[in-house]
Amino acid sequence: MTGVTSGTEFLPRPRRRRRTLPGMGAGSVAVVVPEGIGVPSWDLYELAIPCTVFGKPQPDLADPWYDLRLCGTGDGPADGTGLAVRTPYGLDDLVGADTVVVPSVPDACVEEGEPLPPDLIEALRRAHEAGARMVSLCTGAFALAEAGLLDGRRATAHWTHTAQLAARYPEVEVDDSVLYVDNGDVLTSAGLTAGLDLCLHIVRRDLGAHVANQLARRMVVPAHRPGGQAQFVDLAVPATDDEGLAPVLEWAQAHLDEPLTVGDLARRAAMSPRTFHRRLRAATGTTPLQWLLGRRLARAQSLLESTDLPVEKVGELSGLGTANNLRHHFLKHVGVSPSDYRRAFPRTPPAPVGAPTPRRGARAVSP
Repeated sequence: MTGVTSGTEFLPRPRRRRRTLPGMGAGSVAVVVPEGIGVPSWDLYELAIPCTVFGKPQPDLADPWYDLRLCGTGDGPADGTGLAVRTPYGLDDLVGADTVVVPSVPDACVEEGEPLPPDLIEALRRAHEAGARMVSLCTGAFALAEAGLLDGRRATAHWTHTAQLAARYPEVEVDDSVLYVDNGDVLTSAGLTAGLDLCLHIVRRDLGAHVANQLARRMVVPAHRPGGQAQFVDLAVPATDDEGLAPVLEWAQAHLDEPLTVGDLARRAAMSPRTFHRRLRAATGTTPLQWLLGRRLARAQSLLESTDLPVEKVGELSGLGTANNLRHHFLKHVGVSPSDYRRAFPRTPPAPVGAPTPRRGARAVSP
């Protein structure tokens, strides 16, 4: 398996400040692979996530798509417990990438305290110093912490490893209760599916809610799980209860422009408000009001990206009310105003009839 590339080299560049506003566009993604150690079979999922999200071109959603490369940590065969990945790209290729992803580190480095390769740690530091956005999935947080990139920052990892992470790196503010943490230039996630949530969050941040939602639909996964959602959800509720919630939540998403209350949803589910609150919290890790706000913000983002509707109308259709209320929630939860968000995702006008179709991978050139 090798990295997917458009043929453009990752060239070292001077220190720069990455944009933390949404709409920065797709860029180059370098994924760290423990080439000399081998990838254990149980870590293949985390490695496959960034390859699936960032490596497969989606020209109908965004062109150009991300430019992905797998960067090995060194030569040598696997130790027999996993899969050896051959790639022509090494740690030097991390420097100059727009985003660097560390999907995991060897179990021995987490469980037994074996040191991580010094050249990997140095490469991560150099990539960050060059301005790369640094991302870890699951135990990859140990590599970012070892490089000092999490000092004084909030971070997470799989809940079974967060105690070890906190004990080994006391300068890191470890949160074992969330799916992922976005610090702007450094992002960390819990294990397994939470890594997919974080990668889709990055697409949402770079290319917008519409692109991220369509990609999630193709992958048959939830379009958006907020990073603050509980990492470990109480699943003591029978499966039939979750299935009973689904029709109500689908109905609510189709009626976001209406003044919905917890009582309305509970009555539709034939439950008391208290029971509805408890079951939704158990199934999703969030409260009914938080869930509604998240859906309404997602609807507003999609409308701002894909339509020219006035901000007042966007607030009305998303159920967030007046333009002032929409602005309040956007500034609080998205970090920018609705107008700034819209400017970050300019709609591309349809091509004139008979106009040539841009070739895949072609990048727009500024006049």
